[in-house]
Amino acid sequence: MNQRRKFLKQTAALGLGSVLFQNQVFGNEFFKKSKIPNEGLQLFTLFGVLDNDPKGYLEKISKVGYKEIESAFSKLGGLYGMKPKEFAETLKNLGMVWRSHHVLGAPFKMPAGAKMPLGTDGKPMVIPPMKNLRDNYQELVDMAAEGGVTYLVCANTPIGTLDEIKASIETLNKTSVAAKKAGLLFAYHNHDAEFKTVEGVVPYDLLLSQTDPALVKMELDLAWAMKAGKDPVEMFKANKGRFHLWHVKDLDKDREKVLEVGKGDFDFKRIFDHASDAGMKYFFIEQDGAPNPIENITNSYNYLHKLLHP
Repeated sequence: MNQRRKFLKQTAALGLGSVLFQNQVFGNEFFKKSKIPNEGLQLFTLFGVLDNDPKGYLEKISKVGYKEIESAFSKLGGLYGMKPKEFAETLKNLGMVWRSHHVLGAPFKMPAGAKMPLGTDGKPMVIPPMKNLRDNYQELVDMAAEGGVTYLVCANTPIGTLDEIKASIETLNKTSVAAKKAGLLFAYHNHDAEFKTVEGVVPYDLLLSQTDPALVKMELDLAWAMKAGKDPVEMFKANKGRFHLWHVKDLDKDREKVLEVGKGDFDFKRIFDHASDAGMKYFFIEQDGAPNPIENITNSYNYLHKLLHP
């Protein structure tokens, strides 16, 4: 009888240990997966069509599965013709969150030799006046705070000369202080130009070193960084915790045309495996000039969702 009791106790202990072990294993796996946020979308992907029917397209975006939204410039003015609170409420009613908003660092200028893109009517787009951080930083901070957005992001800023870089850094620093006072987080978004040497310096190096890491976070556009020859994983390791936001896009083999995510040859799995090094909180799929926006964002979503949540 004693032997039987001993056997039953040992069996129960083993069973309990097995359950605890499985819970720990599966719990850890769940915890790892839960660190990856929901898929987000940068609305610039729909720049050519979104202003035609903002609420209709936002509904289509929500049906794809996107939960996090990053807004950008609208030809309608404001937030696609809406006030900050109305825009935030519209997204909320569709099961999405207004997480981030892009603004210019300085007055908009067309690149030398460039022409204004054509609208859906076949005519050159008319761009209404846009506020910028250099001249209107407090107004833009207040607008973002009114809508309850989490991040205000500088989408681009002049970096063509050393003087422009220094002026842009000054703008970023003063905006970051105002953003903190308003309860916002502030970040800077790159293209590939930031990694090209200007008067003996690399702009991105100065943007990192001469802004406060506690106040100026980075939104790393993975594709533009890789086009410039940078390894995002090494960047994360060198500046741990600073890359709160990512843009996820793909490029063709010549690194010129933006593709649906998964159609190029970037190893996104490797990059996402280092999300904790980056300090990544949210990521936004983006496809500049998407030819068939809803189809394109659906394919990108499906690819990335399967990759991150197998």
